[in-house]
Parts: sequence; structure tokens; C-alpha cells
Amino acid sequence: MSYQQDQQKSPQKRFLFVFGFVRIAFFIALGLLIISNKLISTNLAPEYRYMLGGALILYAIGRLFVEFNSRRKQ
Repeated sequence: MSYQQDQQKSPQKRFLFVFGFVRIAFFIALGLLIISNKLISTNLAPEYRYMLGGALILYAIGRLFVEFNSRRKQ
């Protein structure tokens, strides 16, 4: 992909790119909040909080790899 093609992205592609990274940041923040239990008052046992928070963080990391791979193919 040349530099000129990289500069002429459609607004839809730019929006989807930014939205993808906002989702990744959201899932990482949600996972950390569930693990730390500062803002979310749940009655979950600590081991279940760690598993749920870890699963959300792993999902975000997986989405990050998918986002980078899709950007590399364009």
C-alpha cells in the first residue's frame, strides 16, 4: 500500500478503525474494573471476578490482533 492510498481513506474506514480501538480499550477497562471491584459492586467470589476480568482482557487482546491483521491486509 502506497502512502497516497493510505491518505485517502473513506470516512467509514476511519470511523471503523477508531471504533475498533475504542472497543478494545473499553473491554480492557471493564476487565480491570471487574478485577479491582472499585466501581462495580458485585457479589461474585474473587476467583470468579478474576476469571471474568481475565476473560474480558484476553478477548480485548484477541480483538487487538484481529484489528492489526486486518489493517495489515488493507
